[in-house]
Amino acid sequence: MKIFRTYFLCCLLGLINYNQVFSQDSIDYYASGYIRYENFIYKSNIKTVEFEQENLRLSEPVIELGKGDRLILSFDDLEGDYKNYSYTLIHCDANWIPSNLLQNEYLSGFTDDRILNYRSSFNTLQPYTHYWQEIPGREVKPIISGNYIVKVFIEGEAEVPVITRRMLVIQAKAGIEATVQQATVVNNRYTKQEIDFSVFYQGIQIANPFEDVKVVLQQNGRWDNPITGLKPLFLKDNQLEYSYDDENTFNGGNEFRTFDLRTLRVQTQFVKEIVRGPDGYTVVLTMDRSRSYDRYVVENDINGKFLVKNQDGRSDVLEGEYVKVKFTLKHEILANGNFYVLGALTDWKMAPENKMVYNYDDETYEAFLYLKQGYYDYQYAFLVDGSTIPDETIVEGNHYETNNEYTILVYYRPLGGRYDQLIGIKRLISQ
Repeated sequence: MKIFRTYFLCCLLGLINYNQVFSQDSIDYYASGYIRYENFIYKSNIKTVEFEQENLRLSEPVIELGKGDRLILSFDDLEGDYKNYSYTLIHCDANWIPSNLLQNEYLSGFTDDRILNYRSSFNTLQPYTHYWQEIPGREVKPIISGNYIVKVFIEGEAEVPVITRRMLVIQAKAGIEATVQQATVVNNRYTKQEIDFSVFYQGIQIANPFEDVKVVLQQNGRWDNPITGLKPLFLKDNQLEYSYDDENTFNGGNEFRTFDLRTLRVQTQFVKEIVRGPDGYTVVLTMDRSRSYDRYVVENDINGKFLVKNQDGRSDVLEGEYVKVKFTLKHEILANGNFYVLGALTDWKMAPENKMVYNYDDETYEAFLYLKQGYYDYQYAFLVDGSTIPDETIVEGNHYETNNEYTILVYYRPLGGRYDQLIGIKRLISQ
């Protein structure tokens, strides 16, 4: 703990680069109980974390304050026993730094509660215990808007996180009008998508829009590459205009690659081989190749997400088998970095578990992931040594026509306010 404080102090003073100290491949960082205020799994026995709106699959964890909305957090523990898991909520500012608030200022009821819903798997080679929890629950309820971290821990070990997940609580006070179009800048017209938008705040007094209002742009629900720091370009009557030419653009990218694990009885879409061994199933996907020079092709995907589904039994969540999935990318070796399998199936992380290894005999990159039966999206991203921002376009291509989902978040902190209110959300899809 003393070493960590020393490192952290050095980072604040600029003596050490924070990203180098706590890089994705830092073994010490991954092994520690240090909480990350982001979507993260801290224990290797925890798999298939899902967090979405009740009865709305593939949705984002967003609720509106006072409307009775519910989210469902679920996960599997591969140790297969029962543990006394509990959870709590932590309020954060627009930058996902914990707010300077007491828990009773943003929560009603108790500060934490036990997760009482669990069932054991059956008819599976891999035993596991499936847990799920409604949020807000019976005893823990947010009472103000903003960003929240859901922290799951074992009862009595609140300082040692098992899972953290981001959630949004909105109290709608602002309207948003937005469009997605080809980038205005000529050099980016065929590769990037531009999000222009206006914020309408009739009914609230904003003294200094340049400081009191913060906006965040997301692509496909990802938190690893948001656009932040935009200031309004024009001010009208109760209207803020954000019509930039370059600062509000994302790479269009390409449609996600997919594979279907809903059944292990037959080879399905993009599955080359299914092998059952003494330790379980191995599924070999068809070999992937670079698409960087291919023309854009319209394909159906779920924008990087995954859907747990099992056609071999009656229960998706309790009879879904875990399988080792082999990914193979045909590509010459690149010496200045590494390829990773990227998507919701890897929490959008560049982690050691999803880093690909080069096979010199076959001239391919390979990776194995342990996944539950379902339908999955993924892409390959290249991370240059020393960088923290991956590049998917190297093998996936980059097209302005790609279908992407965008989310605009608007936060407001009045003069003298102690936390960032989430006052507006807008979702739109590129056409």
